[in-house]
Amino acid sequence: MIGEINISSLDDVRSLLRKLPDSDQQSAEQATMREPKLTKPPGSLGRLEELSFWLSSWQGMHPPQMENPLVLVFSGSHGITEEGVSAYPAEVTAQMLANFYAGGAAVNQLSQAFGATLQAIDINVANPTKSFIREPAMSVSEFVDAFKRGMAAVDPNSDVVCIGEMGIGNTTVAAAICHTLNGSDAVQWVGPGTGVAGTAMEKKCQVVAMARELYGKPGIDGLEVLRSIGGGELVAMAGAIISARIKRVPVVLDGYVSGAAAAALFAVAPTSLDHCIAGHVSAEPGHKLLLNKLGLEPLLDLNMRLGEASGAAVALGILKAAVACHSGMATFEDAGVSDKDNSV
Repeated sequence: MIGEINISSLDDVRSLLRKLPDSDQQSAEQATMREPKLTKPPGSLGRLEELSFWLSSWQGMHPPQMENPLVLVFSGSHGITEEGVSAYPAEVTAQMLANFYAGGAAVNQLSQAFGATLQAIDINVANPTKSFIREPAMSVSEFVDAFKRGMAAVDPNSDVVCIGEMGIGNTTVAAAICHTLNGSDAVQWVGPGTGVAGTAMEKKCQVVAMARELYGKPGIDGLEVLRSIGGGELVAMAGAIISARIKRVPVVLDGYVSGAAAAALFAVAPTSLDHCIAGHVSAEPGHKLLLNKLGLEPLLDLNMRLGEASGAAVALGILKAAVACHSGMATFEDAGVSDKDNSV
């Protein structure tokens, strides 16, 4: 189906957001019917039970599966680093991308630990976006190209896809997008990222405040905010989120930056994230605030702030546990165990 979708403008993306498929109610009902029959008190596995329903309904099958998880890490470069908002130099993005390819990053180890296929994808790292306080970060054609690359990265045979990123300067971008879309004080959305402090932190707050002044105007929607402030990896993550919805692949969002990409979609179509969960809440202070705005309850809180889909990859263990229990446990009838006495 993806191959038949023609996207050449932001209006094409807006049109796509208006006709996204819903969850599979038949599969959800099958999961709902099986759960009370399992050899445990009702609700005793808590959120694991909810996750098995969620996976069934968005995979469109019952029982749900977790044999083929996919981890996508999109990388991009940001012109806003020229404004002195980052602790690390911009060239670290390309260096870390090489580290992903070589298998040396944290997400490589986590993907291997949880049996996931990892893809690290270069979204024009060699060509940084514009500094968004001086001009819009991306042209329409750059946005469309990145969005389509994100869409193409999602394997329809995946059971679930974890979506994350790497890009020096992108916590500034994420904070600017969130502040522009949601308001509040700029400082509430700004955190240390990779270790920003002192003068750089002050500059980061100033830049985030300027973003809302420039792009937080009536008539500018979430997609236009994403184009004006975001970068290749954020736009590609947005494309991957929508592609996964169309291909019936549930999504685990990683941290603050992937959340900001999702927030741009949510601002246009709130139901566009119904197939998504938050893998964790990061130590970046704006992330918790953002998840509250999106109505997403994180699976984990491990004080992580690495990015690169690391928190989402750890959450795969929780999803595997949910599927194993739902699919593998015996029913009361099969095990010869007495069910709850309903005569009392």
